[in-house]
Amino acid sequence: MHWSFLLQTLPLFLSCVRSQTSSSKRGLVYVPNVKHPHDDSIWVSDSSDLTWYYNYDSTPSPAFDNSTKLQFVPMLWGSSTTFLDDVTSQIKKGANITYVLTLNEPDGQSSTGGSAIPADTAAETWQREVEPLKKLGVKLGAPAVTGAPSGFTWLQNFFTACNGNCSVDFIPVHWYGNFEGLASHIGQVRGTYKNMTIWVTEYADSDASLKDSQSFYNSSSQYFDRLDYITHYSYFGSFRSSVSNVGPNAAMLTEKGDLTDIGSWYLGSTETGKTPHGAAGRSVVFAGSAMMVLFTCILSLV
Repeated sequence: MHWSFLLQTLPLFLSCVRSQTSSSKRGLVYVPNVKHPHDDSIWVSDSSDLTWYYNYDSTPSPAFDNSTKLQFVPMLWGSSTTFLDDVTSQIKKGANITYVLTLNEPDGQSSTGGSAIPADTAAETWQREVEPLKKLGVKLGAPAVTGAPSGFTWLQNFFTACNGNCSVDFIPVHWYGNFEGLASHIGQVRGTYKNMTIWVTEYADSDASLKDSQSFYNSSSQYFDRLDYITHYSYFGSFRSSVSNVGPNAAMLTEKGDLTDIGSWYLGSTETGKTPHGAAGRSVVFAGSAMMVLFTCILSLV
């Protein structure tokens, strides 16, 4: 390899690294660890770039009561008769609530974390518990359906059942798979809801090798940061690799609670060289190189 080539591509390489490690769009999908509660401090450390979080609940997590770093975004997870009261109560007490998320994977099954709610029931609940928040200046997220084709069908049925009475401001997206599938899915969402901004509130390349997981993370973060209609995103991986349900290599923490390369990049820092291991102690080692990062960057800019 010629040194002249390295010198010519160095500025591009450096700009690529910076684009991987800083973004105000990034948030936290908070998954508490009862056995290791001190892990929570990682997400609000001085070096963290994260600006917001959600916890699948309508009230904030006690772990972040003393932190002003993360803005809480309440979620109506499923059927509820208290969500509106919970959120308005927080606003009256001075909480800075400007967004809400709604209905976690209603087209999915409860066995995989979905709220499994019929679209007509969801529309009724949404109009009662969510729509009134519009008058308080809160921006309202559509139900966060799965990335499966059934998600598009369910969401269309939801809007039909709303009959124009659901004032949605943005569309959340969930995706588990490779980057090409993610980009295609977001393109389909954008094509279907042209005037809506998008939040990617769950995403990862599940059960992938470490090499593929890191490549997916780098490609997707650069992609999200380039698109102005994607205003927020939150990587699903805020847990230890030994308890990860999307594969150990997707986790942002090792089994010992150290930041992985993906975890450190996501928080705005450089790679740690810490390799994640699964519950059985297995790992897939990937020795990343400058040329691999550069190659990924070039592809993302084409």
